[in-house]
Amino acid sequence: MLAGPAASDAFERAAIVMPGSISDNGWNQAGFEGLTQAGEALGFETAFSESVHQPEQIEVLSDYARRGYDLVIGHGGEFQDAVERVAIRFPETMFMVNNGLGTKENLANADFYFSQIAYLMGYIGGSMTQSDMIGIIAAQKFKFTTDTVVGYEAGAKAANPDVSVLVTWTGDWDDIAKGKEAALNQISQGADVVWPTMDSATLGSMQAVQEKGVYGIGIYRDAINEWPEILQSAILDVRGNMRSYLERAAVGELDGVLYRADMNNELAMRIGSFHPDIPAELVDEIAKLIDAMKSGALVVEPR
Repeated sequence: MLAGPAASDAFERAAIVMPGSISDNGWNQAGFEGLTQAGEALGFETAFSESVHQPEQIEVLSDYARRGYDLVIGHGGEFQDAVERVAIRFPETMFMVNNGLGTKENLANADFYFSQIAYLMGYIGGSMTQSDMIGIIAAQKFKFTTDTVVGYEAGAKAANPDVSVLVTWTGDWDDIAKGKEAALNQISQGADVVWPTMDSATLGSMQAVQEKGVYGIGIYRDAINEWPEILQSAILDVRGNMRSYLERAAVGELDGVLYRADMNNELAMRIGSFHPDIPAELVDEIAKLIDAMKSGALVVEPR
C-alpha cells in the first residue's frame, strides 16, 4: 500500500478499543493492524485495548481521551452508544466508530455497503445450492449484521426464487463451540451453503462445514486459502477502509461524517477467489452484477 500524507503537527496519537482479541484472524485483528500499519506509515503513535466488553467501554474510551489522544476509535457497532456518551464529555477529541451509526461534530463513522457485497454472496449461494436451502450465521443484531442478512437473502432469491435462507443469531462473536453448533443445526435442516460472519466463532462454523462436506462462504479475507470448502469470500478490508480515513485524520481533515466503502472502492471492499466448482457462466454473472453495482444500475437495499 502506498504511503499517504505525513502526519500533521496537530495529530500525534490514535487509539483503538476492540471487543475481541487482536489474534482472532478476523475483525479485531484487522482493526489492530489497520491502525498500527497506518501509524507506522503516516508517523503517528498508536495504542490499543482488546477484549473490552460493554460494561468497560465508557471507561476505556474516556481514559484515552483524558490522556490526550487525538483520535479514539470504537471498533464495532456495539461501541456506538458508549462513544456517543464519551464524545459529549470530550469535545476536543475526535472519535470514530467502525461500523457505527450517527455522527456529530467530533464523531465520525466508517463502514461498508454491507448489503451490496452480501447480495453477491447470496447470489452465489442461491446458484450453487442443491437443496434450495442456505444459511447465514451472525452474532448480534445491528446495522452491519442486519444489512448483511438482508442483502444475502435478496441475492439468493434473485438467483433462485425457490431458495430458503436460514438465519441464526448466536449472541457471541468468539465462542467457537457456539459457532459450530449453529452451523451443524443449519446443516441438519438441509443447508448446503453456510456463511458464518462472526470473529473467532467462525472457526467453529467452518469446522462443521468441513466435517459435513457442505460449502462455506468467507468474510473479511480470501478465506479459500484457509478452507478449500469456501465458494467465495466477501472481503471487507478493514485495513484499507481505515487507511482511507486515517490519512484524512493525519492531515486534520477527518470530519464528523460517514465514510462508507462500496464496490467502487476495491481497496476496502471486493470479492475473493472462486471455488473450482463454480461454473464459468456464474463467474460471468457475478462480474456483470459488480459492474451494475459500480455504475448504479443495480442498487441493493438497505444502503
